Amino acid sequence: MPAENGILTPAEMARAAEDAAFGKATSHQLKSFLLALTAGGYIALGFVFFVTSQVGAADMPWGVSKVLGGLVFSTGLTLVVLTGAELFTSSTLTLTARASGRITTWQLLRNWVIVYLGNFIGALTIVALIFFAKTWEQADGGWGAVVLDVSMKKVSHGFGEAFALGILCNLMVCLAIWAAYGGRNTIDKVAAVTLPIALFVASGFEHSVANMFMIPLGILIVTFAGDGFWSAAGIDPAAYGDLTWSNFFVDNLLPVTLGNIVGGGVMIGVLYWTIFHFLDKPGKPMPNPSVGGREEDK
Repeated sequence: MPAENGILTPAEMARAAEDAAFGKATSHQLKSFLLALTAGGYIALGFVFFVTSQVGAADMPWGVSKVLGGLVFSTGLTLVVLTGAELFTSSTLTLTARASGRITTWQLLRNWVIVYLGNFIGALTIVALIFFAKTWEQADGGWGAVVLDVSMKKVSHGFGEAFALGILCNLMVCLAIWAAYGGRNTIDKVAAVTLPIALFVASGFEHSVANMFMIPLGILIVTFAGDGFWSAAGIDPAAYGDLTWSNFFVDNLLPVTLGNIVGGGVMIGVLYWTIFHFLDKPGKPMPNPSVGGREEDK
């Protein structure tokens, strides 16, 4: 049972995470897809907030501007958690339900594909809305310039670097989701999510779903922006020639997605499944603090 203050213990959080993973993998496929659409949109909106926070931030200390961007971006994952949306990066935790034998490999992979596609379409929906709303022309093109600079950095990583950044990112995302399972009210869940997400964004780690918004928007700006945008923003379009669909898919999305699976599914999901499911065998007696239990067990 949960502690008197309503907070779950780590073992109870692991069980809650596995139950949630089982529910996702066995849910109606259309429901999963629709929830994935919303998650892709929410993460994209978090990046919209991030970009706005970075316009003019060059005058701030570098670390301060990055932390600010991370804090506002956490709005996206907060909305995902509070609305029950389905995000691919956190869906990698369904590996826990597979490890327990509660779902099949087919159910796991089917859920991943449905959620991934739903996230992509949801993110591209916000891309289209932001592009046609001409939000990227705000601040004399400064808003779009931030998108271009961030997108260029993302497609400039080597495969191994992008893979490692994807691992680091989903370590933090799945830790945030895992910790949120222990919360019993909205404030608990928001607090659990905010700082881990701010950490990954401020540190420049790579999130596959977030990139489904940022880089396609950058590609659209490079492709369709007129001379007025480039002159107002004071930037040269030739500097962004590497923003192409092929570079997006091969140099960023593929390695980052693989890294996200390892970082979240294996290094968080499987690790904690091993600790709290495999090693904590059912019926194993717990130490009694009153008869010589360790101090940390009390």
